[in-house]
Amino acid sequence: MILFRLSHGLVAALVLLTTGVAQGDDRRPPRSGLEFVAPGLRQLQEDEFANPGMLWVMRGNQLWREPAGAANKSCADCHGKEAPENAGAAAGYPRFDAARGRPVNLESRINLCRTEEMRAPPLAYESEPLLALTAYFRHAARSQSMVADDSGAMTAVVARGRQVFEQRRGAFDLACRHCHELNVGKSLREERISEGQSNGFPTYRVSWQTLVSLHRRFQACDTAVSAEPLALGHDDYVALEAYLARRGTGLAIETPAVRR
Repeated sequence: MILFRLSHGLVAALVLLTTGVAQGDDRRPPRSGLEFVAPGLRQLQEDEFANPGMLWVMRGNQLWREPAGAANKSCADCHGKEAPENAGAAAGYPRFDAARGRPVNLESRINLCRTEEMRAPPLAYESEPLLALTAYFRHAARSQSMVADDSGAMTAVVARGRQVFEQRRGAFDLACRHCHELNVGKSLREERISEGQSNGFPTYRVSWQTLVSLHRRFQACDTAVSAEPLALGHDDYVALEAYLARRGTGLAIETPAVRR
């Protein structure tokens, strides 16, 4: 069990999220988290020369071109040198991999390419190289709309993701929806609560001084409600990622987003 301290103000704020709330409206078009941040963070995100997440994008560009593994191949050998020729695919993950009988997210796809095509070892989740490659691939798809995988095989995955989104957990007995559906726009300490959309990940967190994956953000939310986080890449996190992709369909990719 992870133990941590919360201020009395934050405890009270979290408890208030469970009471006196209105039902969310699934018919409303999705809104990017960019609509809920302070003007300074918005400017930082939109200025590619100032956006600190671009350091990972530039590193990803280098890694994209570097041969690796026993096959001595690079990502660019298959997918294009100047920018991924199939960059739009980054807007459609997670997607179902019929050959493996399971959904894969972008991090998994990168590692499958490394192990099977390049004969190189997989990159650890949340490692700098994997964050860099993911950020580069997603940035290449910037401004393209998120498109959820609508294959029949993904139906059960998305349904499981919705269950995870709506499941109460932790000492505070809160679900994702208590913040990101029922209390959108309200203030929680210094931040306005967003819809929890995934179109800006990997995202640079100013308070953490680093780029983070969507799954690390899931872990942080679990910790905040005093729940035991799942492992990065866990099936339930992939399912939740798939549900968020469906929930945010139509939003433009904004990687790397900048958040507090």
